[in-house]
Amino acid sequence: MIKILIVEDEEPIANLVRMNLKNAGYECRVAASGVEGADCLEQEAFDLCILDIMLPGIDGYELLDYAKSLSVPVIFLTAKGETNDKVRGLRLGAEDYITKPFEILELMARVDAVLRRCHKAETELDVCGLHINIPSRRVTRDGREIELTYKEFDLLLLFVRNQGVALYRDLIYERVWDSPYMGDSRTVDLHVQRLRKKAGLQREIEAVYKVGYRFMPLPEDKE
Repeated sequence: MIKILIVEDEEPIANLVRMNLKNAGYECRVAASGVEGADCLEQEAFDLCILDIMLPGIDGYELLDYAKSLSVPVIFLTAKGETNDKVRGLRLGAEDYITKPFEILELMARVDAVLRRCHKAETELDVCGLHINIPSRRVTRDGREIELTYKEFDLLLLFVRNQGVALYRDLIYERVWDSPYMGDSRTVDLHVQRLRKKAGLQREIEAVYKVGYRFMPLPEDKE
């Protein structure tokens, strides 16, 4: 399982990030200071570090240097939004730089992109009785393969990686079809209906009135 360190001294932000990453299938640990973050990096192996810059004790720039020495990629998540701050962070070796306030869906997409780029992305997921092999794009239940189209597979991954989040139809379309949403919801609705039926997720993929859909694994389905 991919393991992510969150170094953030604002508890509500740390909890929000941790909850969403955990729901997406990642193992997470939170550190509330630069010193605690350094201790975590020294004691455990992490695949990614999400790092604030303004931290008590050791600041994010110093901790970035330590993470790089351990080959741990870093995403800065910070209120320092000036261009020179971004340039400095990226030049020092951060894989990405996100400013607060931020959209949690954007952060999740950036995390996926960095993990893929650094060859540390999760290759298999298990949820709701489904086994998802990402490189081969195969989905099985009890050893029996479920035949999904290319778009249905991408749609399933989007739901699984954003559990509990109400996803707007326009966002679903833009993420899965990789093109601007033109206002026709029928394509999204049809693919969701087919995915529900094929994967047996009629109850887990909920319709959200005037919004779109939300993936909510039943309590007994959660790992």
